[in-house]
Amino acid sequence: MAAVLIRSLLFPKAKTAYMSLPLRESNLPGGVERAASTDSAIAMSESFVDEKISGKENGTTSTRINPRIISDATIGLSDGLTVPFALTAGLSALGDTNVVIYGGLAELIAGGISMGLGGYLGAKSEAEAYQAAKVETKATVDNDNRLAASIVRDTFSRYDIAEDALASIIGSLLDSPADMVDFIMRFHHQLVEADYAPSRAYVSGVTIATGYVLGGLVALLPYLFISGIQHAFFASAVLMALALFAFGWAKTALVGEGDRWTCFKNGVQMLLLGGVAAGASMGCVKAIG
Repeated sequence: MAAVLIRSLLFPKAKTAYMSLPLRESNLPGGVERAASTDSAIAMSESFVDEKISGKENGTTSTRINPRIISDATIGLSDGLTVPFALTAGLSALGDTNVVIYGGLAELIAGGISMGLGGYLGAKSEAEAYQAAKVETKATVDNDNRLAASIVRDTFSRYDIAEDALASIIGSLLDSPADMVDFIMRFHHQLVEADYAPSRAYVSGVTIATGYVLGGLVALLPYLFISGIQHAFFASAVLMALALFAFGWAKTALVGEGDRWTCFKNGVQMLLLGGVAAGASMGCVKAIG
């Protein structure tokens, strides 16, 4: 059954190619053996594939935020909510609002550019590594069928699939080099092309930089609108505490975690980390001053 399902997912158009695909027999209690129904298995697998296809066509599939975007936003916001706040908190110990504002703005600009470039270069390097792996995989498929077949066999080694079924899958993949390359990249190397598209580098850089600047502005805003530096500092601290907790909760919920207690713990953890960073910064300024 597993082999038929995998086969139907890999080659949904070739429904008749596996009509005679053998299935393993299962041993029942008492030594009674019963052969699985091939027609029933095929019907179930075809029904599953049809449901997946019809679901996509009807727009019934659930849409989720790309985990890579969440990861980039987390990197930018986590740094933006801690580093600029720690800096402004430390500078506030000097007692000059202008120093806090100008120093904070300079840090936001420099930090946003630096974080954005880091995200762009990192994603670009990943895309280049993906293309190199794809070229190497294509060369393997074109020049060494035995090695390609061995890779597929190794990928399926964790599953209890009948040898005849596995041989049929390998044979079908070898008949279609493009499918073989796609299979090895997806299931052996665990690399999906959409995650390493050239545009991904720009999206990553912009997402990280934007998250950093937005997070840093939260800490800086009270100093722009409140005259007394002590009042501005306390307002910034309260605002940042709420922002850090909300961010810790939200980033946990966005990845699919439905347990409120887990979201709460991550929110508190983010709050404590930001508080420690701000306290350390203020302590250093006080010690130097």
